[in-house]
Amino acid sequence: MYRQGGMAMNAIWLFFLLGGIGIAAARGDVQKVTDGALKGAEMAVEVALGLIGAMALWLGIMRIAQEAGLIDLVARIARPFLIRLFPSIPSNHPALGHILMNLSANVLGLGSAATPFGMKAMQAMQELNQNRPEASEAMCTFLALNTSCITLIPATIISVRVAAGSANPTEIVGPTILATMVGMTVAVTADQLLRSYYRRRGG
Repeated sequence: MYRQGGMAMNAIWLFFLLGGIGIAAARGDVQKVTDGALKGAEMAVEVALGLIGAMALWLGIMRIAQEAGLIDLVARIARPFLIRLFPSIPSNHPALGHILMNLSANVLGLGSAATPFGMKAMQAMQELNQNRPEASEAMCTFLALNTSCITLIPATIISVRVAAGSANPTEIVGPTILATMVGMTVAVTADQLLRSYYRRRGG
């Protein structure tokens, strides 16, 4: 199933690529396609190099916070909240720790740093899953939180804006906090409502 999904995505991207080249050829703008591809590749390298420093900085801060016990403090504060959201996960299960680390990285806008913790959290929750072929309630809740988590410091976006030469790269902070706060509220509310609905249906 996963291989078929990957082949479908490859086919879609191939269609877009060949379609763009075909339209450019029909209009006599093939040179623009070549120039755009080269410029895009150059910009991608510049942005990637610009992100290395910022990612190293924030990952270092996360490591210092972990060594200083700040992560454990946040874990103790957030544990009652997580237990309410994930009632099927035992309070001392490693899955809660992985979930917390994932959400902490997302709060700092470090999506790439959050990914490994998210994968570990899913693996830990799969061990508790009574119906392996289907995602458990806890896994669905975590997915909703992971994709909509509030971001207080959009470090990656700020780094991209700096690399792109933005005059005020941090002006995105306020709108980001507001948008992600609304998004997380909607996601958690929808998750709880749908969970109650399917429980009443016996699904």
